[in-house]
Amino acid sequence: MSADRRLYVGPSLRRLRRDRGLTQADMAADLEVSPSYIALLERNHRPLSAEILLRLAQTYKLDMSALAGGGGSDDMARLQAVLKDPLFADIDLPSLETGDVATNFPGFAEAFLRLYTAYQEEQLALADRGAEAGSPAGGGQATEAADPVAESRRFLAARRNCFPLLDDTAERLAQDIAAHDGLAGYFKARHSLRVRRVPPKVMVGSMRRLDWHRREILLDDELDHASQSFQLALQLAYLEMGKEIDQVLEGGAFASESGERLTRRALAGYAAAAILMPYTAFARAVEARRYDVEALGRQFGASFEQTAHRLTTLQKPGQERAPFFFIRVDEAGNVSKRLDGAGFPFARHGGGCPLWNVHQAFRTPRQIVTQWLELPDGQRFFSIARTVTAGGGGFGRPRIERAIALGCAAEHADRLIYVQDDPTLSPDAATPIGVTCRLCQRTECTARSEPPIGRQILPDDIRRTTAPFGFSDS
Repeated sequence: MSADRRLYVGPSLRRLRRDRGLTQADMAADLEVSPSYIALLERNHRPLSAEILLRLAQTYKLDMSALAGGGGSDDMARLQAVLKDPLFADIDLPSLETGDVATNFPGFAEAFLRLYTAYQEEQLALADRGAEAGSPAGGGQATEAADPVAESRRFLAARRNCFPLLDDTAERLAQDIAAHDGLAGYFKARHSLRVRRVPPKVMVGSMRRLDWHRREILLDDELDHASQSFQLALQLAYLEMGKEIDQVLEGGAFASESGERLTRRALAGYAAAAILMPYTAFARAVEARRYDVEALGRQFGASFEQTAHRLTTLQKPGQERAPFFFIRVDEAGNVSKRLDGAGFPFARHGGGCPLWNVHQAFRTPRQIVTQWLELPDGQRFFSIARTVTAGGGGFGRPRIERAIALGCAAEHADRLIYVQDDPTLSPDAATPIGVTCRLCQRTECTARSEPPIGRQILPDDIRRTTAPFGFSDS
């Protein structure tokens, strides 16, 4: 390697070592160098020599181009994404300086990114506490420990529901699975586990069970194909990606054990989806299919909901796709899943807006309905909604009907097949909605269920407005 082409790979080398659970001393012993030399390489105080690059490739079975081309590009992409926050809008931050920080001061870059993530979590926590204090039911006494669901959602939202470590590990696993002709073959070869599909009465209320004694993974045979595949991928995530999931969880501060367990379950589900829909292949397919959720689901053998969920995760630095938000509700309006990668201001407490057609999708089961949305501040989003079914699989078996909505900000909507192939859809005809009635100041809304915070209600002894409430101008 010539002197004028020095290779600095500190962040990539550190990530490689940590992904394999190695200390600097462990890696030094593997490469037959000193631990201090590894430390200097990771801090970009020494360039990587051709000899050490070759040793790395041979010792850890690496593609040399992947390591040599990495440098600080991932950290730089993450830094650039974070520095777009309005918090930094008044600071001149040239991309060249950002690149210098990521390349020459990788430890500082990582510390900054950790602090920013912690800051986001605290901002979300403050919003939750403010909403609780302002709600009649909350009385200002609610605690994080009392709401593990909100705690888990906050963890995911602060990271935009994107975990590159899980994506990278799952992608490598997916390649091994393909080499073994599928998940069942992989379990047999790597874990000596046989996959069996058995009737519900044998499962006793479970859809998946790992039986170490008989070396079997049992699946409810009434699950559809997509659900069976997902459960197998989920079991594999628990068996082989526990270290990576633990590493992601280390970045969170949980007030309750239930909150941490719910988050662990969400991360395992994320990993399972990443195994079935590997990041690189899926990201390429979404552009080719123009974000057609049904077509993507058939290509990867996934359900509509699994595919829609996966679309919210495509924000890997340097390989971003259109950012989406996702919500799942039942007919009573209860939210059972909520993910945000698009900056949509979900109601953290109380109901959503009844004018959003996710609540009307039950009228046309399993048909996609589209809608432009406009928030009170003028932001516009494009949304699709459709019902999905859980359960069933046999006559008399209980089924649960829910509706899911998937949406993105207006500037990304023209990439979607739903907008491209329907010229009648126009953002100028957007439905005016609010986050929730208590925070929406649209005084003329006839769908309002309660008055907004801070508005004085008019008496109706002289005049009754068409809207549920009239408001004083004072």
